[in-house]
Amino acid sequence: MNSILIKAATLVNEGRIFIADVFIKDGFIEKIAPNIDIKADQEINAEGLHLLPGMIDDQVHFREPGLTHKADIFSESMAAVAGGITSYMEMPNTVPNTLTQDLLADKYAIAAEMSLANYSFFMGASNNNLEQVLKTDPKNVCGIKVFMGSSTGNMLVDNEVVLENIFKEAPILVATHCEDEQTIQHNLAVFKEKYGEDLTIDMHPLIRSAEACYKSSSLAVELAKRYQTRLHILHISTAKEILLFDNVTPLKDKRITAEACVHHLWFDDRDYATKGNWIKWNPAVKTEADKNAILKGVLDNYIDVIATDHAPHTIEEKEQSYSKAPSGGPLVQHALSALLEMYHQGKITLEKIVEKASHNVATCFQIEKRGFIREGYWADLVLVDLNDPVKVIKPNILYKCGWSPFEDQTFQSSIIYTLVSGNVAYNKGKFTTNETGKRLAFDR
Repeated sequence: MNSILIKAATLVNEGRIFIADVFIKDGFIEKIAPNIDIKADQEINAEGLHLLPGMIDDQVHFREPGLTHKADIFSESMAAVAGGITSYMEMPNTVPNTLTQDLLADKYAIAAEMSLANYSFFMGASNNNLEQVLKTDPKNVCGIKVFMGSSTGNMLVDNEVVLENIFKEAPILVATHCEDEQTIQHNLAVFKEKYGEDLTIDMHPLIRSAEACYKSSSLAVELAKRYQTRLHILHISTAKEILLFDNVTPLKDKRITAEACVHHLWFDDRDYATKGNWIKWNPAVKTEADKNAILKGVLDNYIDVIATDHAPHTIEEKEQSYSKAPSGGPLVQHALSALLEMYHQGKITLEKIVEKASHNVATCFQIEKRGFIREGYWADLVLVDLNDPVKVIKPNILYKCGWSPFEDQTFQSSIIYTLVSGNVAYNKGKFTTNETGKRLAFDR
């Protein structure tokens, strides 16, 4: 590893914005001061640029192994670092599903060779792998993922006894996708009876309804309270769900936390008319009132972190009819840019973006020495220019799937540099691919 000196950056960190130099050596931040006069192997003039801790994305689907026609760890980690995401936590609904410790180890082995960003992988739960789940090591695995709603393969946990045992015995954080499957199937039957097979995208938030989300989320919260589980509910999509959470307890002491995703903060059901299946997600993008309530929940600290739920599919898959098109879309390259655009719109401060996308993720998951710009911490950093507009067009989209729900959107800000564990992984459109990210460790 070499040394890097970042000069005259405007730091956004721990509720403060201030100008300072940052000296990095052997991957770690060694010194932060107003003026550092040290000879470094590389010097970066950051005058006029804002230096943020790299975004930590606690929910991505990078599709490897088994679905690499959509994405892979190399392609999507490249898109992530270009978007200022320095660490990610990847989900288990790959093929095969990550339901054994051996399959989990296989994914870590791939990432060690191919990932440009730091990484961790969730252990998957099913109706019949509790023994494997309980072997998960809290020190080097981010958490256990439970789908309390339909998912790929054998990952829907709908056996009440199994679900209770997971909540009762889980050795680490349990992250849940909460949509009640019975409610969804009932709604689907009602719509099919009325419209036959001619279902359209605007029906998506009515089929995968707010009621389905709340019923499942409230069950997860009830189980967590009963068994003192460390619960993290992913992608909150309704106003009603926010009432399940607490904004009084300090984050480090919370047993139940919540995540909002960028698409639920940006889009609402009016956008289906122009975006169609490109914004088909589970849980569904819902009403403008839901979108506004989620943002308020973020600002008022009922919702603790912001993530992407990056889940790419091919253009051909998305161009199918509503009923056949899969849910999910690519977001890691543009998530931070979208949040910075919301800053320009006066909706959120830079300090709050950093808090929700970096600091709080590190705190929620107890990640060792990441998520903050601090001496002694890993140098996971992103330099952004708040006044360098970039339009999202096909030639500059890095996702393997080749499309973005933000296509034709002009963002006022651009990502200039991304440092991953002290390595300049991204520099003004160029990548360093001979250095890979590190496996995340957890202070548990």
